[in-house]
Amino acid sequence: MRAMTAILGLSLGLTALGACKIVPNPEPGGENASAPQSDEDRMAAKAGEIYTAQLVPNVSQKAIDLPTLTTALQGGLDAAGQAHGIRPQAEGSPWNFLVKGQGTVVEANRKSRGATMAVDVTGDKQADVTIQLGPVIKGTALRDAADFIVFTDYRDQIEFAKLARALNDRAHQAVQLPEGDLTGKTFRFEGATTLRSATDPVLVVPTLLQEATP
Repeated sequence: MRAMTAILGLSLGLTALGACKIVPNPEPGGENASAPQSDEDRMAAKAGEIYTAQLVPNVSQKAIDLPTLTTALQGGLDAAGQAHGIRPQAEGSPWNFLVKGQGTVVEANRKSRGATMAVDVTGDKQADVTIQLGPVIKGTALRDAADFIVFTDYRDQIEFAKLARALNDRAHQAVQLPEGDLTGKTFRFEGATTLRSATDPVLVVPTLLQEATP
């Protein structure tokens, strides 16, 4: 009797086991595993979230005419900065300004990866501002001139630097220029610049760059 009971129990166990479906766990890094985002990917996504929705309108709303900045700088960088600029809390940080204007291109360099065009705003046929076209764009002016972008919202200085680069990349991607030589053409611009002294050349990262209608 005991033998028959044991045989019956074994048979039922095998039947139950046959009804089970064994699903293997995915291997780490396999197709079913989601790869973590890199800093570059996360900051590119963040730049995408804020560039058009927040940064461009912020510049358009707060930018001052370039001649207004030029005049203010005659009283010294700190005076101009306190009146029109913004700078991070860190001691010795440069001033950042949001500027706008319209002028004639007196020189353009489109062959370099750090392409630029020099613009005469005052009509004296001398360059008053240099617009960075990229794809290589120097500096962190777009990030640092935006008062809603705060360092403490980010993990560390490395992540914060990658955000600045991602915003510069967005600015480059947004630039749409006519083919050929730009010299003699008239453009409207809005953007950000960083100044460490009152005599620094004004180098602008544009958030708006449009050929003006004749």
